[in-house]
Amino acid sequence: MTTDQIILFSLLGVVFVLLVWGRWRYDLVAFGALVAALITGVVPTERAFEGFGHPATVIIALVLIVSRGLSNSGAIDLIASYVISGTRSLSAHIGIISSVGAALSAIMNNVGALALLMPVDIQAAHKAKRSPALTLMPLSFATILGGLVTLIGTPPNIIIASFRAKVPDPSDPTKMLGSFHMFDFAPVGIVCAVAGVLFVALIGWRLIPSERKEHDTGEELFQLEGYIAEVKVPEDSSAIGQQVRALDDISEESDVVIAGLVRNNQRMPGQARLQTIQAGDVLVLEAAPKAIDEFIGKLKLVYVGQEKHSTGLGGDDLTLMEVVVPHGARIEGRSALSLRLLYHHGITLLGISRQGRRFRERVRKLTIRAGDVLLLYGRSERLPAIADWLGCLPLAERGLSVINRGTAGFAVAIFGGAIALASFGVLYLPVALAAACFLMVLLNIVPLRQVYESIEWPVIVLLGSMIPIGGALESSGGTALIANGIVDIAAGASPAVVLTLLMIVTMTLSDVLNNTATAVIAAPIAVNIATRLDVSPDPFLMAVAVAASCAFLTPIGHKNNTLIMGPGGYKFGDYWRMGLPLEILVIAIAIPMIMLVWPF
Repeated sequence: MTTDQIILFSLLGVVFVLLVWGRWRYDLVAFGALVAALITGVVPTERAFEGFGHPATVIIALVLIVSRGLSNSGAIDLIASYVISGTRSLSAHIGIISSVGAALSAIMNNVGALALLMPVDIQAAHKAKRSPALTLMPLSFATILGGLVTLIGTPPNIIIASFRAKVPDPSDPTKMLGSFHMFDFAPVGIVCAVAGVLFVALIGWRLIPSERKEHDTGEELFQLEGYIAEVKVPEDSSAIGQQVRALDDISEESDVVIAGLVRNNQRMPGQARLQTIQAGDVLVLEAAPKAIDEFIGKLKLVYVGQEKHSTGLGGDDLTLMEVVVPHGARIEGRSALSLRLLYHHGITLLGISRQGRRFRERVRKLTIRAGDVLLLYGRSERLPAIADWLGCLPLAERGLSVINRGTAGFAVAIFGGAIALASFGVLYLPVALAAACFLMVLLNIVPLRQVYESIEWPVIVLLGSMIPIGGALESSGGTALIANGIVDIAAGASPAVVLTLLMIVTMTLSDVLNNTATAVIAAPIAVNIATRLDVSPDPFLMAVAVAASCAFLTPIGHKNNTLIMGPGGYKFGDYWRMGLPLEILVIAIAIPMIMLVWPF
């Protein structure tokens, strides 16, 4: 290997380890790798930021804005309200909502499709008195599968299409193959999506661990008998000078558990039962709200901050909201205390559920992770805006009251017109999408303030950083080296075997890496394999597009899998039970379909 290849493989190895570790966000890891590549000289300075202007990057950003417009208009809610019901049998419900999710994912960002349908699915689960864990994973997998159908359905398709535009035509090396078109992915994608939806509806949900089938995060968070409150000891409290254990009689009378003592913002060990209470101390109490009120009245204690509400939880203008934290949310990696939610916004974080485990003790200081479910408490008119500011997604059905049917019609017409113009070659796809975004902003379907909020900037930074590194790996001969290794492993085998091996490798990478990064790395490898075998690159590019999108084994392979982790109460090891047979099914169906539609 050359020096450049060694440096690039080392960089990618570090990126792989850091992404699997998950301590640092993927956009920071990718941008750091780009900086390192520039400093070492393996990426030329003049190509440093070409990834940010790459057509794939631009298209992904525009698709996200258009998806926000479809969401804001209420068009999707209107569709969902007519076809989704909690009264159907479980298999029928999963089949219908998964079909809707897959169809929506074909025309909009699949994360957005899941965000729109997840509250509907949870509401249906509550009505049917069943755990949402039974239906959320099938819905997530279906929205991932739906993205296979069109060019704009998922970032890997966009990346593969853009990469193909720069691949020389084997029959005439002076010409380029050109980009894949909007519906070139459909023949393979539709068959995979239909088979996948049938699988999750009829068989897949039965593979979810039995203990998850009884789990309901929402019910747990809203069971406020175990509510944790922090109360402060003022100067005139009768508790001053007494040991914590001396309050047992009073706490038993009030049915309150003293869970701990906080002094000078430091939690004392255990329940601190031998500590003598001082003025300014904070007692951590666990009980029902009325019991806590009774206890603090007896000892002349006061609530910390605004945790006392005379009307109790659920007063006239106070309400609870359950939200899930997606990747890239403002609150991810931070705490309610660091954002000063209570001070600046009057919102209290009451509880956190993480993979089915509840946290209420000192929740204000707990660092929030993607996939967490948060229970927020505050004024009803403020909560939706604050949840949006935090970047969180509500888990309650929004209802039809917000739908403006006139706006919904305009949004669908604008989007449909843009797709039609791009599909028939009248306009270049990024130009058509840009025009659609402009019209949606002009008609206030997407308010100007939401334009930049709609774009997942971590994904843009990731893609903009990885494209130059992927290009350097290709120009240095690194991708050819990997391609030769894959071909050598399958020495003497038919191209179909090599195609299958490429799909397995790509799918495995996508389960632990971001699917966008996987597509950037695997696309040039696919072309090099085709060149080595002297066959068309199209079937190999199509295989990478399918495989990079199908990450079903882990909650970190795709954002949709992360989003459902908290609401469904899933553990890391739950996904492979349904995901592994689904991945095998996709490979078994995709390979013959690819060879039929895109022959060697």
